[in-house]
Amino acid sequence: MKTNLIALTVITTGILFTSCKKDNVPAPVTVQTKTVSNLQADTIIGIAASGQPYGSGKYTLYSLETNSVIANNDSISSKWDIGFRGTTIITNSGNSGPGAGGAFVYTGTFGDLAQIPTDSTFRTDNAPTAYAIKIGSGNGWYSYNGATNLVTPIPGRILVIRTASGKYAKIEIQNYYKGGVTPDATASDNDKLIKQRYYTFRYTFQADGSKKF
Repeated sequence: MKTNLIALTVITTGILFTSCKKDNVPAPVTVQTKTVSNLQADTIIGIAASGQPYGSGKYTLYSLETNSVIANNDSISSKWDIGFRGTTIITNSGNSGPGAGGAFVYTGTFGDLAQIPTDSTFRTDNAPTAYAIKIGSGNGWYSYNGATNLVTPIPGRILVIRTASGKYAKIEIQNYYKGGVTPDATASDNDKLIKQRYYTFRYTFQADGSKKF
C-alpha cells in the first residue's frame, strides 16, 4: 500500500511538471501589416514670392511601435521612429534625433521582403546634407513630374526602418495626396497643392527585435 502511494506521487508530480513546461512556452510572435491614411506632413499654408509652396517647417513625428503621431515636444526623445515634412522623411537617428534609428531603401516588393538581407547597411541622418532616406526625385521613395506637377511613389521602393529602440519595420508609401487619390494630371495647380502632403502608407513592425517579417 505504501509503495503504491509513493509511485502515485511520483507520477502526479511528473504530470504537473510537464503541464507547467507546456504552459510556459511563449506564444509565437505574429506581425501585422497596418495602413496609415491621410497623415498630414507639414501641409501647405502659403505660396512664397518665388512661387514655391511652404508649410510650418515642422515634421509630423510617428511611432511605428504604437501606431500613433508623437507630439513635436517629444522630438528630442526616443518616442518616435520616423518624421514627415513634405517629401522628406527622417529617422530618429544621427542629428535628427537621439534614437538608435536608421534606414535604407530596398528595391523589391513589400510582400517579398520577408527578411532584411544580412548584407544591408542602415544609414543615419546628417541633415540637411544627407538623410537615411535620400531626398530628391528618383533618389528615394518618390518621383516628381515637372510637367504635371505631381509627386508619385516609385513602385518597388520599400523603406526598411531601424526604429528608435533598435527594432525593425518595413514601409511602403502608397500615396502622397489627401484621400489616397493622386489628382488628375489636368487638375489645377491649386488643387494639386492643397491636396498634397497627406501620406497613405502600409507598414509591418517586428516587435521581437528580429529582422524577419
